[in-house]
Order: sequence, then C-alpha cells, then structure tokens
Amino acid sequence: MKALVLQHIACEPPGVYEDVLLERGAAIHRVELDEGDLLPDWRDFDLIVAMGGPMSVNDDADLPWLTAEKQRIGEAVRAGTPYWGVCLGSQLLAASLGARVYPGPNPEVGLLPVSLTGEARGDPVFADAPHDLVTLQWHGDTFDLPDGAVRLASSPRYANQAFRFERAYGVQFHLEVSAAMAREWAEVPEYVTSLERTLGAEGAPAFLAAIEQSADEMRSAGRDLFDRWLDRVASGP
Repeated sequence: MKALVLQHIACEPPGVYEDVLLERGAAIHRVELDEGDLLPDWRDFDLIVAMGGPMSVNDDADLPWLTAEKQRIGEAVRAGTPYWGVCLGSQLLAASLGARVYPGPNPEVGLLPVSLTGEARGDPVFADAPHDLVTLQWHGDTFDLPDGAVRLASSPRYANQAFRFERAYGVQFHLEVSAAMAREWAEVPEYVTSLERTLGAEGAPAFLAAIEQSADEMRSAGRDLFDRWLDRVASGP
C-alpha cells in the first residue's frame, strides 16, 4: 500500500491514522505543502490522507499552492482514488468538488460531540460507530455539501461534520491527536493566540489539558473509523 500524506503544518501529522498505516506496512510519502514540497502524481499512490492546518482553503492569493492542491484532489477523487480528509482536509475535499467553503458564524473550538445522521447507519465506515462521538473541534470555516455527497455527521453549530463522496471521506473534526501533539500545539504561538481569542486566556490551557486527558478515547474512535475505511473502502476495486 502506497499512501500520499498531504500536510499543511508540521505539528498536524496524521497521528493515529499514520500509526494504522505503518502497522499495515504502508509506504508513506509525506508532502509538506507549506514548506514548498511539490505535489507528486496522485496516480502513483493507492490512497490519499490530507490533514489540517491554520490556513483557509480560500487563501490562494497568499498560498498559490492551494490552487494546485485542490485541482489534484478533485482529479484524484473523481477518478476513484480513496481519500481521507481531516479538518482542512475535509474542506479541501469539498472545495475540490465544487462546493463553497466559507467562514462560519462563530469558531467551533473544544471537545464537543457530533451526532451521526440517518444516512450514516448505512455507511461502511460510520455504520458501526456510536451515535454520538466526542471530537476535538478547532475551526472557523465550514462548507456546503458537494453535489452527490452524503452527510454522515453533524453538530449543533455546524451541520456538515462528516461526509462521503464515492470513496472519499471528509471529517471536519480531529480524532487523531495524541497527548504529545497537544503539548506541541501549546508551544505554537499562533495556535495559543487563536485559542485565547476564542476561549479566553484561562480557557486556552484548560482546553489543551482536556485534549491530553481525552486523547486515548478519541484516538480509539479514530482508529476504528480509519480501520473500517481502509478495509471496506480503500481496499476495494
């Protein structure tokens, strides 16, 4: 299995998803787009995993590599390449399929539940998941569903939390984060500033501490979803 990993900042790697790939003997080719790495030909890979980042999918003027990334993702997904997108990665999927990505009414930040939709009960990845999942949310943008997509999860504030388009899945939330990753985020000034704007000076460290405490539970849920995606979707014809 050859996996293409699209990263947009060093401190947001695939986490538990990468653990699963390595356990299965996958060969991982990591591209750090924010560092100027060039996108390889997606046809050389069996699947794509796209992670989060602090930028917006609409920042093409400042980050012109976003334009090429969205084009390549759209080509790959429409050709049937399995795709797993997380947070920014889910918004990139939506945008690459022609859907609108835009600022939400308020940032959604915290350890917050998402609820599965009725359509999720017939989905190969989400059917066996609990109806309510505790997830790490940290985003200000949201998106419309692309034509032909199926909504799989929602939250009270944002209707589109997970969706499927053929063999491509986008999840707005994080389930991959380890306690070590949370500690690393606490050392990134831009992340701390963002948290303080949303949660206040006292809320930011409490949120990061809560991530550490809940990381194992969330990673277990993330592992289950990703395992099913690999077994039931990515490994198909």
